[in-house]
Formats: sequence, C-alpha cells, structure tokens
Amino acid sequence: MDKFMQAAIDEAKKGLAEGGIPIGSVIVHNGIVVGRGHNRRVQKGSVILHGEMDAFENCGRQSASFYRECTLYTTLSPCSMCSGAILLYEIPKVIIGENQTFQGEEAHLISNGVEVDVIQSDECINMMKSFIQERPSLWNEDIGEVG
Repeated sequence: MDKFMQAAIDEAKKGLAEGGIPIGSVIVHNGIVVGRGHNRRVQKGSVILHGEMDAFENCGRQSASFYRECTLYTTLSPCSMCSGAILLYEIPKVIIGENQTFQGEEAHLISNGVEVDVIQSDECINMMKSFIQERPSLWNEDIGEVG
C-alpha cells in the first residue's frame, strides 16, 4: 500500500473511532503531506466537512500555483462538493481508494483534465461496506440520499 493512501486510510479510521464516517484524505506536495483530514460532519455538526474538505482546510491558505503541484489521496470517490474543490484549486491528480460503495464525480474530474486513479483497496472497500451496513441512515445523510 502506498504510504500516502495509508495516511488517508489512517485518517478514515480516526473518523470512525470518533463516531463519524470513515472517509479520509491527504494532500501531498512534492512528496510531503501538507494537509490531512477525515469526515468530521458528525463530530463538528458540519454540513461540509467531508474528508477532502477537511484536508483542504487543514492544508490552509496557499497560492494557486501550490495546489497545482499537489496530489489528493482519498479513501472514497469524491462527491460533487469535494470534486468542485478539487477543480477550483486545480489539483491535477487524485488517487482514490475505492469507488465500489460510492461512485462520485470521477467522470467530471477526468473531463476537466484531472488524472484519476482508482486503486480498489480491499481495506477501503471493507471499511465502507461495514460502515454502510451498520449505519445506513448516517451514510445516506452524508451522500444526500433520503432513506
């Protein structure tokens, strides 16, 4: 397992241990993790703190050119909100742990020039499958589904 994807998985596990949704993300610049985060919607009572959004927040204010040199790692296919942030800051490459439990906006990212690599990590798949089975209403809330 790539050390950066492992860092994203570790973030997802933190979120789960805190009673939240197990999705983690890291932003890497020149081989260094500069932002890390996990879904903290439950923990913070937030409507927007998905894993990727938390990683952006924790990366902090940077120049536009800085983000254009980054790779974003995420344990789950990014939703439309997180994909919008990826496009806004022109992140050129996204590595996704899995897209079997949720298919996000990968096609939109690709159509806008983002390189997308989905690795189908068994650990990411199993973590999400277990969570969705155990907490379906919380999962549906996170992805904007009713029931």
